[in-house]
Amino acid sequence: MKDLLFIDGAWVAPASGASFEVIDPSDRSVFHRVARGGPEDIDAAVQAARRAFDSGPWPRLSGAERGAILRRMAEEIAARTEELALLEVRDNGKPLPEARWDIEDTAGVFHYYAGLAEALEAEGPRDIPLGMEGFSASAVREPIGVAGAIIPWNFPMLMAAWKIAPALAAGCTMVLKPSELTPVTALEYGAIAQAAGLPPGVLNIVTGFGAEAGQPLSEHPGVDKLAFTGSVPTGRRIMAAAARDIKAVSLELGGKSPLVVFADTPLEEAVEWILFGIFWNQGEVCSATSRVLVEAPLYEALLARLAKEAGRIRIGPGLEEGVLLGPLVSAGQQEKVLGWIERGRREARLVCGGGVPAGLEGGCYVEPTIFADVPETASIWTEEIFGPVVCVAPFETEAEAIRLANDSRFGLAAAVMSTDLDRAERVARAFRAGIVWINCSQPTFTEAPWGGYKQSGIGRELGEWGLSNYLETKQITRYDRHRPWGWYLKG
Repeated sequence: MKDLLFIDGAWVAPASGASFEVIDPSDRSVFHRVARGGPEDIDAAVQAARRAFDSGPWPRLSGAERGAILRRMAEEIAARTEELALLEVRDNGKPLPEARWDIEDTAGVFHYYAGLAEALEAEGPRDIPLGMEGFSASAVREPIGVAGAIIPWNFPMLMAAWKIAPALAAGCTMVLKPSELTPVTALEYGAIAQAAGLPPGVLNIVTGFGAEAGQPLSEHPGVDKLAFTGSVPTGRRIMAAAARDIKAVSLELGGKSPLVVFADTPLEEAVEWILFGIFWNQGEVCSATSRVLVEAPLYEALLARLAKEAGRIRIGPGLEEGVLLGPLVSAGQQEKVLGWIERGRREARLVCGGGVPAGLEGGCYVEPTIFADVPETASIWTEEIFGPVVCVAPFETEAEAIRLANDSRFGLAAAVMSTDLDRAERVARAFRAGIVWINCSQPTFTEAPWGGYKQSGIGRELGEWGLSNYLETKQITRYDRHRPWGWYLKG
């Protein structure tokens, strides 16, 4: 909805009356304007969510009733797949086939959590055996309250679903703040909520900039839980804000994920998964396997084939047929990635790419870029680039590969490829990462936990773990005898 926010079930103008432009990164044209929300709008949204939680029907509905509305939201998203995918391409730049996949996944997330809402109701209180006669106890899980969610720009609608769907399934209410770079499809959740019959105030959407909307949301005393996906520096600030009021927090942050390829891996399989691991979504993926470790006997052959296939990837606007690498999300992101590439030229051997594709200078494009012989101390090896840039280095032994893979302050994801499945399982267990792939890279399933070790975050999204993010556990203990206990009153 142009120039409006979604608060308390209605489309409203921002308090300031201000708006900002949304840029199509394929040609840097303005294709939309959205409302520029600020502290007053965040406060109104939190108050609406607070009322909806404290006195509204949502937390008091049965799991089956909440599940029914979540299923209607899923159906609404699925019915609008093509329309939403086209918006995602204009907003983010990703190729249309990827955007369609994202929207289909988004509908699937709502269907999945509809089922967990129903299962949560069926779960009921859990009896706890006690070691003292005369008492009984149970544990129940209840919604945590008002959740504030701040989402990134790389998978705008899908990352929002990872937070909205489990929060609503649990019985929480939410204020969603999307990235200012990709706000358009997030606003569509307002229309989806209305069409599905979601009660007013349960989901509120405030578009705006970090300092003006994100920070007030993270600091608002009416918020019980903060959920954030994005950069480590912003995650630190959100964690600090949460600490002031002792809010619950879940953080899904950056990564510099390794992919270890042993020499027995078929060359084509290795090349395919390396390409997918780093060039899917233009490399703007927190879990991208951007550090590739290749066993020495396979190293040169793999590099040659990898460079050849990377050079064949069709680059262009996401709406063009056959395009598999679109523009980066913004001119600012393009500038950052090109800056990393220039630094990489001084640190390692540039095998291919490294610039802006000829004929596409009007957009935010970067060629698929491969660096080889990258030292483990190089900045391009240790820092998250968040673009279509992969660093490749050789290793001699399994122990060396594990050491190099784990030598990072990040621990989001890792992958290993080998036809020796015992070795692959052994290496997978040795990785210090929250997500590990064997003989593949990047496939993500709603049913499985998602999150990282070390500076890659706190907590897990997706699966039953994602639902637990939005639940509190309450102990209820009963004294079952109708007489004084007898500690003070000696009857």
